[in-house]
Amino acid sequence: MNPSVRTAVDDGVLTITLDRPKANAIDVTTSLALHAAFVRLQQEPALRVAILTGTGRFFSAGWDLSAAVAGEAIDADHGPGGFAGLTEFFTLDKPVIAAVNGLAIGGGFELALAADLMLAADTAEFALPEVKLGMMADSGGVLRLPKRLPRAIAAELLLTGRRMGAAEAQRWGLVNRVVPLADLASAAQALARELVVAAPLALAAVKQVLRATEAVPVEDGYRVLRSGVLPAYRAMLTSADAQEGPQAFAEKRQPVWRGV
Repeated sequence: MNPSVRTAVDDGVLTITLDRPKANAIDVTTSLALHAAFVRLQQEPALRVAILTGTGRFFSAGWDLSAAVAGEAIDADHGPGGFAGLTEFFTLDKPVIAAVNGLAIGGGFELALAADLMLAADTAEFALPEVKLGMMADSGGVLRLPKRLPRAIAAELLLTGRRMGAAEAQRWGLVNRVVPLADLASAAQALARELVVAAPLALAAVKQVLRATEAVPVEDGYRVLRSGVLPAYRAMLTSADAQEGPQAFAEKRQPVWRGV
């Protein structure tokens, strides 16, 4: 167990807390511990959603530069989930909420971008300053940010390294909502509860379809849907849960999802 990555479970919600003072920076060991937490989310049927957050002033300052000085290579192998255990975990079919409690810098911003939903404290800030350190944001920043922001704004952040405040991030639609820091944990829990009541196979199907179709026109997206190459989508269509949902609605009761 890595003490820098703490986990807690409450009624289907796995809370993953990065606690590595002073800046929640991430080295290979921490990446592996984070990935282990996300693998647990994936493998335990009782877990339905994860909340990822940090402690102190930082959500995460990204790559641990002290580890770099100590010899950790810029292209070090951070494990099967990529940097921070999530940035390349493309088969994770359960939702992750990033609850950004403070500064999300460099790889910390890239970690937040890898989540499905993002809440931010009103004091949070986001930046990709890698160019000022002789590098680039290649743990997803240069790939994901232009898909989430207008290209000109994404390019500005990537090329200048400037910080974006929470209000601006919300204005561009980068975060789902901004709340006072004191309300961040409860807001993340409330959002997680909305996901817990949804059918797990349906959530997995949504994630898979989004991944497979986000870069193609709508007509081509339909072809992908009908092609039979998306196993989570096919499993949802033929599931008992897909019958339980309409039945429960007709009977005016809450559905009982079995994940089959």
